[in-house]
Amino acid sequence: MTVTDVQIALYEGFDELDAIGPYEVLDNAATFGADIDVRLVTLDSTAVVTASHGLRVEPDGTLSEPDVLIVPGGGWNDSSEKGARTEAERGDLPDAVANLYSEGGMIASVCTGGMILAHAGVLDDRPATTHASAIDDLREFTTDVRNERVVDSGRVLTAGGVTSGLDLSLHLVEQIADKTTADRVAAEMEYERRAAYRP
Repeated sequence: MTVTDVQIALYEGFDELDAIGPYEVLDNAATFGADIDVRLVTLDSTAVVTASHGLRVEPDGTLSEPDVLIVPGGGWNDSSEKGARTEAERGDLPDAVANLYSEGGMIASVCTGGMILAHAGVLDDRPATTHASAIDDLREFTTDVRNERVVDSGRVLTAGGVTSGLDLSLHLVEQIADKTTADRVAAEMEYERRAAYRP
């Protein structure tokens, strides 16, 4: 059996739930038999990453060439020196996203992680969403902005604010494994799923 390699890209100032929520969903799916390996990674080797609310996380390694890359948001609107806006402006993470997409990988974002995808160019001329507070910023790109919780446009998936990352990752579980496994994970986590929008 082929194991789907899912990596969640951490950076200084990422929002905790944007990354940890999908991690827990995907790890639970693996526990229930789905062929998924999920890891928390960074672009550069580092011992600890500090999230937006102060949670300190030890990443599992550095970004390689996953089947699926999930990019969390955080720190877009408060103009902090750490977070998604800083990462988008720095350019290294958007470049990595663009490269992975060009090599055939699936790219997903949670919350304002969608703005990093926009800066990578992978949301050009496709339907997508982001956190409500960043929707106007997303409209500055050629993105077909949708007011949806999760948008599935093929190899690019985007989710709105924070908790929508649970819906996105459950949607991924259904794609990688099956609906039964996704429903089982949702039941285990006592979470009521919401369907993704598919154009």
